Amino acid sequence: MSKEVKELQKRWHVVMDTVHSNSHVVAFMNSRVGQYLDDHPFAALSLLVFIAASAIPIAFFLVFVVTTTVLACIGVIVMEGFVISLGGVTLLCILGGLGMLSLVVSGVLSVCYLSLTTLLSYWPIQEGLSKKEIANGSSFVSSNLCDEDAEATNKE
Repeated sequence: MSKEVKELQKRWHVVMDTVHSNSHVVAFMNSRVGQYLDDHPFAALSLLVFIAASAIPIAFFLVFVVTTTVLACIGVIVMEGFVISLGGVTLLCILGGLGMLSLVVSGVLSVCYLSLTTLLSYWPIQEGLSKKEIANGSSFVSSNLCDEDAEATNKE
């Protein structure tokens, strides 16, 4: 054997002694599973290969889960912010439209009121009505009052 191979064997033995002297390894090797794997090296090697080979896909899956979770949380926050902003802008537009509508309706009602009061001020007032009846809005005039007023003006 060459000198390099002997050096490699020494290092390997040091590593194996370190592993075998570890308290967790000693406890595992004293258990039923450890004794079974010590008696069946092919099963131990198969289990070791399976664990080593499955570590990479499990790591990729965990990275995928964490990334998806983070992106979903960020997406929910962004989507919620967008929906709230959209609702706020919609509310602002509706309230602005209602404000404009109320201004237009009050303007139309004011113009109607002013027009009607102006037209009513030019309406001929009958002399037979007292000021109290005019203030009360009584527009009912009996035909007798009209006849009496007409006779009174003719006499004068």
